[in-house]
Amino acid sequence: MTPRSHAASLQLSRETRERFVAATEPLIAPVGHAIRERLTALASQTGNAREMQENRDGFLAFQAQGANWVALSQEAWRKALAASTAEGPASNSLSRLELIGDEVVETSILSSRLAQAIQDKASFELNDLRLRIQHLEGTQELGAKDILKPEALAKVLVDQWLATGLSRSLWTKVQDQVQHHMVEPVAKAYKDANAFLVGKEVMPEIDLKSFVRRTGGAVASGSAALGGSFAGGSASMGFSGQPQMAPGGYGAPAGGFAPAAIGVGRGTAGPGQAGGDTMVATGGSPLLLARQRAQGVLLNLKRFVTARIGGDFTQPRAPGGSQMAGGVGVGAMGAGGASPAFVAAIADAEAAYQVAASQYVVGEEATAIHQASAELRRRTSELKKKAPTTADKATVEIVALMFQAILAEERIPFSARVWFARLQMPVLRVAIAEPEFFGTLQHPARMLIDRMGSCVMGFDAAAISGSALEGEIRRVVQVIEQYPETGQRVFKLVFDEFVAFLNKYLTQSDTTQRVMSVAQQVEQKETMAIQYTIELRKMLNDMPVREEIREFLFKVWAEVLAIAALRYGAQDEQTVTLKRVASDLVWAASAKPNRNDRTRVIQDLPKLLQRLRQGMTLLGIVGEPQEAHIKTIGATLSDAFLSKTEAIPPAKIEAMAKRLANLEDFVSDEGTTDLPLDAASIELLLGVDAASIEVVPDTGTKVSEDMLAWAHELQVGTWFMLDHNDRVSQVQFVWRSDRKQLHLFASSDGRSFLIQVGRLASYLQAGLLVPAEEETLTVRATREALAKLDANPERLLN
Repeated sequence: MTPRSHAASLQLSRETRERFVAATEPLIAPVGHAIRERLTALASQTGNAREMQENRDGFLAFQAQGANWVALSQEAWRKALAASTAEGPASNSLSRLELIGDEVVETSILSSRLAQAIQDKASFELNDLRLRIQHLEGTQELGAKDILKPEALAKVLVDQWLATGLSRSLWTKVQDQVQHHMVEPVAKAYKDANAFLVGKEVMPEIDLKSFVRRTGGAVASGSAALGGSFAGGSASMGFSGQPQMAPGGYGAPAGGFAPAAIGVGRGTAGPGQAGGDTMVATGGSPLLLARQRAQGVLLNLKRFVTARIGGDFTQPRAPGGSQMAGGVGVGAMGAGGASPAFVAAIADAEAAYQVAASQYVVGEEATAIHQASAELRRRTSELKKKAPTTADKATVEIVALMFQAILAEERIPFSARVWFARLQMPVLRVAIAEPEFFGTLQHPARMLIDRMGSCVMGFDAAAISGSALEGEIRRVVQVIEQYPETGQRVFKLVFDEFVAFLNKYLTQSDTTQRVMSVAQQVEQKETMAIQYTIELRKMLNDMPVREEIREFLFKVWAEVLAIAALRYGAQDEQTVTLKRVASDLVWAASAKPNRNDRTRVIQDLPKLLQRLRQGMTLLGIVGEPQEAHIKTIGATLSDAFLSKTEAIPPAKIEAMAKRLANLEDFVSDEGTTDLPLDAASIELLLGVDAASIEVVPDTGTKVSEDMLAWAHELQVGTWFMLDHNDRVSQVQFVWRSDRKQLHLFASSDGRSFLIQVGRLASYLQAGLLVPAEEETLTVRATREALAKLDANPERLLN
């Protein structure tokens, strides 16, 4: 490739930013529309008088200033582009210290949530783009106001919001809508920007290894070496420091846990003992209790080890071996550096083990596991002798004990355990480099092991041996081994790939595909029917329409429009015709005091009745039920003909017709939780024999928000015990519908259970759906490791 001049490089980086702004500016107007819809919904809610008035005031304020906010935001975003391209490298903030007013701080807080959401969604794309731009511009960091930073766009939107006179409190009411409509498209804009630069041959391949900085033979940790948005590792991954269960983790059966279950070993223990009551369950949902219990294991581990080495081994260490937080010398390969000799020793141990592990013979996995355990134990002893600090020794021992527990887990088929064994050294390497591995349940290495474990523990050896799932686990391990110096990033990358693989692998059978297709369309149809009903109610709210016509439109015709939109498309000629029937019916049922209107009704009536019958037939309403509806409509039209009903102005009818024609523009998926669902409706919709599908619809039973949240957090691939109709089955969660209303579970005997979200939450609440495993694989392994250390504390440092 011909070397690019500096001027050409700067022009290319400028063009990248221009394309990014061009891609993101059009997003602002749809966001304005979403905000308007949200405020409209809030203004229509009833409840506390003060809240109703605030919602009404917010709606009126945005009605007056919404368009202005959109225009100002678009203009400010374009100006930000000019400022960004003219800006120099980021300056040292210490050179421009100044007092910051409360309003500035409050504004920053408002914009930070959106910026963080974008950062979390697009962290890898953003980091790659940052590296490419720095390469083009020859800089070490993007400018403070660079429009490629997520906070730049978020700040523009909030600043212009306040500039138009809209309040901070109003922003907090709509920020979820802003985030919902901005995050995915902005992430795509980052992806497209990277694609554009790759097309211009700007760093087509970003080799993870090339960003590991070596100084005097020392190897920096992956998260630090990758720089910028990954500094500290935890920020870009969204680690909040709160007790959260790793995605892919298990929940807990209803009934909660006793506080004593949170500790390990003896129930009463001193500051250094593993059985201390570091976290006492004080009530809450089983999901919260499970998270508290899991976090309690990590806190107990921290207390136990800290008491013996004199410092917090879960915190990053500065260069030279001291803790960043001012602790004692417990250093290891932290954010700032590592012991070169110890790094080399880990690398040698890993390479040697890979050679030994590659010799195992398929079909002799049990022997391979026995040999692997002995080999890993021997190498652990050698590494502890070479560890330069007590923290390093403790880390080596804890990781070894964790993997002893994992390799002894009989519910994991032998063929899978062979590959889990090969992760011990990569995990040790990451744990040394990133001590937060022991402090958070959401470290990518933990998440990956837990997710793989949650899948394979439900299969027998014959089912997984030689399967695509085993092949994917093998591939994941081999990728991790290929990038030994990149810290948690490679674990995060392969975790995302493994989740994507699961979504396809678990739904690849023809039967499951058929169930998914039917369920997805049922959900879409029912959701649309509910939303169409809501919109029809809004349209008829101030119209003098007879109750018989209202009921028909709400209960029958909304369903007709939904199924027509699903089968033919929302703007198909047949669907558009059926939409027009609604406004025609409303007009025909209104008073007809003049001769011309009566003549028109007489002329149009046969066609109107024909289309009403076509719509009801499409819905499956035929025979006597159809005739009953026609009879009721006919009686209402007769009263209208005799002016026994109220008149409706033609302008209102025409406005209704126009809104109906583009009804999809006004509906959303928010609040649609009550979907009518049963086996008969599935067969009626698509003519599918639902005998193989056990449909478990909502029953109207009230469930808590905690339980609904738990239902929404279930991870694909996890195994459960389902007690349905007095029959207990082991089932695997294989699919969740787009609107998260329907959940598909598959049993080993070929049956499928399609469970609606409300019923799923009630099953979790009643203990009828219980996770097959109460804890994630790494939490259980940590618990067992801690129990061994509690019984034999000397082994930690020996």
